Amino acid sequence: MAKMPRLSEEARSSGVPCRRGLILLIVALLAAPPAALGKKKKPQPTDLPTRIASIAQQLWGVPLDESQPLTSQVEKLVLDHMNQWFASHPPQGQPSSGNEPYAVEVRREIEDLFADLHNPLYANVNTFEQPFADGRLLAAGYTLGWSDFDRANVIALYQIHGAAVQQVALTHFLPDVDIRFHLFDPPPSAAGQFWFLTYGTRLGKSHPRLSAELYAFDGKTLKSLWKVQDVYDGKFSFPPANGRVVMSYLKEDEFTQATATNQQVTRHEAAYHVASDGLDQEYDR
Repeated sequence: MAKMPRLSEEARSSGVPCRRGLILLIVALLAAPPAALGKKKKPQPTDLPTRIASIAQQLWGVPLDESQPLTSQVEKLVLDHMNQWFASHPPQGQPSSGNEPYAVEVRREIEDLFADLHNPLYANVNTFEQPFADGRLLAAGYTLGWSDFDRANVIALYQIHGAAVQQVALTHFLPDVDIRFHLFDPPPSAAGQFWFLTYGTRLGKSHPRLSAELYAFDGKTLKSLWKVQDVYDGKFSFPPANGRVVMSYLKEDEFTQATATNQQVTRHEAAYHVASDGLDQEYDR
């Protein structure tokens, strides 16, 4: 133990008051928190892209079925920010020449929120805006990925009336799949509704897998009408006549057998058209 320094003659002559001051100093040092003794706490990220990236980095190595506690934090930060952004950046009516469509502004704002993500983290954003009822309907979706296979997505639906933007629906498309949109005119039996197809692919062992879901919004609720999942090497095409979709695909067992025997691979095709309850199949050959 180090020796205490000797008190000067003046200090010794002062007696108790000096000793009392020394004791108080020692007590204060012992009672001081670590930060006061020079150990600084790591500052928490304050700007939103940094906070989102900080949470997303924790997803590395986390399987999809255990990721919800982290992906839900990112989702809340994004949606809360966008609600504030809509209030301070209201739509300016219909886009005019030279002005950027509002859906593009929204997409870029969400992309900026994910600006600090680094490989293998990524986020893909997609939006659309269309007339609906006496206003417009805006969809904003993103896919947050932290590996080639692990992806979670969010689709938020907003209704625009004048300068007011209100979130009216929220859904999570099939896991592991990126997000693209295609719009359909609903059939006469569903007049007043808004129909859109959400589709995308996920990586497979040899070929990508196509999944899709058809949604209908009636002004209050969002409902799923039709779904296909994990179609082997599936690809969509949309003929010029609205209301039809053609899907080409492979059958995995046929592909495996043809590859093993050096035979030509047969590609199949299925077509669907808009019906009262969703999409009805015309053929599958």
